[in-house]
Amino acid sequence: MTLETIEVQTSDSPRATIIVLHGLGADGHDFEPICDELDLAAVGGVRFVLPHAPVRPVTINGGYAMRAWYDIRGTAIDRQEDEAGLRASQQDINALIAQEVARGIPASRIVLMGFSQGCAMALLTGLRHTERLAGLVGLSGYLPLLSTTEAERSEANADVPIFLAHGRQDPVVPINRAEAARDELQRLGYKPQWQAYDMQHAVHPQEITALNRWLLGVLN
Repeated sequence: MTLETIEVQTSDSPRATIIVLHGLGADGHDFEPICDELDLAAVGGVRFVLPHAPVRPVTINGGYAMRAWYDIRGTAIDRQEDEAGLRASQQDINALIAQEVARGIPASRIVLMGFSQGCAMALLTGLRHTERLAGLVGLSGYLPLLSTTEAERSEANADVPIFLAHGRQDPVVPINRAEAARDELQRLGYKPQWQAYDMQHAVHPQEITALNRWLLGVLN
């Protein structure tokens, strides 16, 4: 399917794209304020692409239909994973990357970023993408299909820069799930930049500052 998107550009001639994937039950508007806070003028114009996830029933919420990249079947998010939903959204996000490449932004100038469920999709998709990306950002999330990552990861992104941040008091995605993602990535040879903050399932001002610095580094 073709995802509906919101676009925010900092100039008429963007030189980089940041695709931002929202969390469960939110939509593309959720991270517009964060995009406004980032100061990336030093790397030239940036296009932020903020897609809306499809609407689907979510088991953990009583089957209520909401925007979700995949189903959540229980509180143990790393068990009974919705592999079909994950892989379908992976293909939708790959299509967004291809669309940006067709518009003249090289894959090496595209950052894939996500929060919570969006973090899961950014890591799942980015590690397997067949073209080298500029970087991956995972906020308050985890690495889904963890056991298949080593076999399925793309050599093109074997050393892709990764930024991970999480709240120490997160009641939605416990920090140990993020730490497991970090540890697995390190075991596979990646060098994720890891940040932990005294917050719950949210975004911390210091996190935005650190992310801004990291983005300037990978897009310069």
